[in-house]
Amino acid sequence: MKYIDMHCDTILGWLEQEEGREEVDFAQSDLSVDLDKLKRGGCLVQNFALFTDRKKYAVPEKQTMKLYDLYCRMLEQNEDRIAPVLRFSDIEKNEKEGKLSALLTLEEGDVVFNDLAMLRNYYRMGVRMIALTWNYPNAIGHPNVSMSDFSHYKAADVLQKPNEKDGLSEFGKQYIALMEELGMIVDVSHLSDAGFWDVVRYSTKPFVASHSNARAVCCAARNLSDDMIRALASKGGVMGLNFCADFLNDRGDERSTIEDMIAHIDHIRDIAGIDVIGIGTDFDGILSDVEVRDASMMPALAYALQEHGYTEEEIDSIMYNNVLRVYKKGLQ
Repeated sequence: MKYIDMHCDTILGWLEQEEGREEVDFAQSDLSVDLDKLKRGGCLVQNFALFTDRKKYAVPEKQTMKLYDLYCRMLEQNEDRIAPVLRFSDIEKNEKEGKLSALLTLEEGDVVFNDLAMLRNYYRMGVRMIALTWNYPNAIGHPNVSMSDFSHYKAADVLQKPNEKDGLSEFGKQYIALMEELGMIVDVSHLSDAGFWDVVRYSTKPFVASHSNARAVCCAARNLSDDMIRALASKGGVMGLNFCADFLNDRGDERSTIEDMIAHIDHIRDIAGIDVIGIGTDFDGILSDVEVRDASMMPALAYALQEHGYTEEEIDSIMYNNVLRVYKKGLQ
């Protein structure tokens, strides 16, 4: 079995370990993602996010560069096991050489600080996918969850409020145009509903919602409505199943089960087809009690899908082939 995971926050986990004076072990750790777990789980491509909370740091770009340093050190110290993806052919090359593939992403596109020259520099650094917003309005657009003070954040209080008014700024439209020109994939997870529809309107290539589920199954604004899922499918894009309980179910008990995951997959398939479904675990960025608790357990989801009646071809589509299709069209 193979799989592609479009989103994890593991680099931030490594940085927190290092700043807590723990030795970072990229191969074996208590995080959900490390090199050994990725290998055991059958990972083909792991997307690694550089996540920067702009309001937490006086100099946000310094935090982004710290994360980037850890990503580079992981690659440098394990070049026999994992290699970066800069173009689609790298995925095929790395697999032939028996290596994992790492695709670098930004979670919070505003770390370019209103300057498209910075976007080009991130491309030169190896970034190949960008989530346009996180949970704050920025120069690009608006999120569906806007919090000025996250110290009082309660998911259940704020996740029910889609923003249907505030879309992409003029800078945001220039931003996604340059992303597509360079060969970077636009990611609409966290983006407002209005921003999503602007991406549908102005994008020329398939885009992704790297870690978003179905709003009809779990009424969270971070999830996609049925109309949004159909539009994403019509653009040839893909959405990554998020393992966080807040986006899987409305129980409020923090349990994230395979049964929950299959409920979303069933719904998305029924309204828009198999080809729009992918995986975006959000590993190491969630606090849920996850049945698929780490990367080594990903075959459990594939097995459950088989038991549920999905064919081998359908499972391969969900686990990796749909995302490969988008990467082939989006990465230059």
